[in-house]
This record gives sequence, structure tokens and C-alpha cells, in this order.
Amino acid sequence: MNLWRAAAELARAGSGGALATVARTAGSTPVPVGTKMVVGPAGRIAGTVGGGCVEADILAAASEAQRIGAPLLRTHHLNADLAGDLGLSCGGTVEIFVEPLLPLTEYVRVLELAAAAETGVVTTAVAWPSRPEKSFDPAPPAASAPAAALSVDGRLVIEHLTAPPRVLVFGAGHVGAAIASAAAAAGFRVLLIDDRPEFADATRFPPNISVRASGVDDVLTDTVLGARDAVVVATRGHRQDAGILERVAGSAAGYVGLLGSRRKQAVLTRALTALGVPAEALGRVRVPVGLDIGAETPEEIAVSVVAELIAWRRTGTTAS
Repeated sequence: MNLWRAAAELARAGSGGALATVARTAGSTPVPVGTKMVVGPAGRIAGTVGGGCVEADILAAASEAQRIGAPLLRTHHLNADLAGDLGLSCGGTVEIFVEPLLPLTEYVRVLELAAAAETGVVTTAVAWPSRPEKSFDPAPPAASAPAAALSVDGRLVIEHLTAPPRVLVFGAGHVGAAIASAAAAAGFRVLLIDDRPEFADATRFPPNISVRASGVDDVLTDTVLGARDAVVVATRGHRQDAGILERVAGSAAGYVGLLGSRRKQAVLTRALTALGVPAEALGRVRVPVGLDIGAETPEEIAVSVVAELIAWRRTGTTAS
């Protein structure tokens, strides 16, 4: 779910609500900086800022922020004993900024810009003397910038928006579709490709999955792969797999995985080597794709693949 969009819709409707953002952490905490939770009418929530006592206090702070029409900054010190008692695997400090969602045109517009943006910087004043002080800058943040931070003087919450990594899934059969759905649920941007229109049918998938009925050449001709792209090949046959790997094995994509067995890897390696694909490029292809957890069903395979994609995203590794 796009929590920025959910916040914008609540604010526009004027039905009450609040947006909580983890602005600063120290030590071990339930969630990283930038994590959000939207609190709607009657305490309905989307997202999480850590659960347990933290979330209970933020729900109370959300009600208070709505009542006074101004934001609050909450600090929680979670020692290891308290965290364990409350079911939280943490023992640090977390500061959470809670702002009321107000039906003011300029304020709603900033939320909408953030919802639609892949990159940018959102700056929000911690104190609102008379009205919300929130702005959006479309300039991409520095690569090393944290997702969120409090300014040195503590007067601003600064959020750096970056698009999550993209996953291109070739093949919209049972396994490919399951991988696409699991990857989207884990927060990746997903493009699902199949040359069969009956499989690449957008009505089969939720709106957070982009679906393209197209041949491989068309897709890879107009799609520039970069280090934050992952490619998962799960087509219906060796010939289709080989055509894709020939194009992507040596690309700049940060991750390339192939659904199949070691035998399939050997067959395709021989064929692609004969076509001149460098051994180094072929050697980085993950075959079988995903973590070795004994997965058998499409859904289990999807879990294994997306677990490996998460490891690649968070740690830069693809350890078994």
C-alpha cells in the first residue's frame, strides 16, 4: 500500500486521521527510520511503527494530534527487558513524528506529490504555529541519505524518497505470477512480462504490478537495466529462457535468477557459451533461483525467490 496516498485521501476527505513517521532511531529498534503508519477514523491503521507499547502510544498520540490540530514528537526508550516483555526484538530508542491529516489544499498537495514521486525530499516542521509547514522538492536525494532524519536543531523532519528496486519477472505462468505477487507484497516495483496476452492480462493481478504483453526483444530494447534492477526468468521453455539470458546475463542488472535445475543450467550454459556470452556473465546467474528451503509449490518457490531478493536488496548478497 502507498501510505502517502492513503494519508492524502484521508486528509482530502477531512474525516480525521494522522500520519506517524519514524524520524530517528538509535540502537536496536523494531523498524528503520522512514517507516510509516497511517491512523484513520476509529483507530483503523495501515502500516506499522513497531507494534506493542510503541504502537499503542502512537495511536493515543494520533488522537491528541487530531484534537489539537498540531504534530507531536514521541520518544520511546526500549531496553532489552522491556522490549522482550512486549514482544519487540529491540533495545534502543525510537523517535516518532505524528502529524494530523488536515484538509488544507497545500498540505494535501504535498502528500499527493510524495505519493506520486519515485524520488524527492519531503520536509516537515516539527512545530506548526498556525498551519502545516510541509514541502516537497522533486530533486533526488543523495544516494547515501537516510530514509528519514531529524535536522541537527530538531526543528525539521526530512524524508528522502527513493524508488524501491525493480523486479522484472519474465513469464506469467503459475510460478512467475506467484513471484510477481510476492515481490510486490514485499515492496518491490514489479514488471511482469509474457508474450502470451492471455497470461499477461492486467486484470489477473493487483494494480501494484505492471503487466506487459510483449516479446523479450521489445521489452529489453526500451528498458534500461541498472544496478537496482533484478531479473527473474521463469518462462515456459528453454528457448525463451536462453533468449532472455543472452540479453541480461551481462547487463548492469544487480541480480539475475533463472527458474530451473542444475541440469537446465548446464544445458543453457553450453548453448549461450557457444553464442559468445562470457563465462563471467553466466556465472553470476542464480540457478536454481531462490533460497534452498525445499520449496515445491508456486507459492513456496515465490517465497524462496523473494527472500533471496530481499537479501540482495538489504545486504547486497545472495547467500544461500
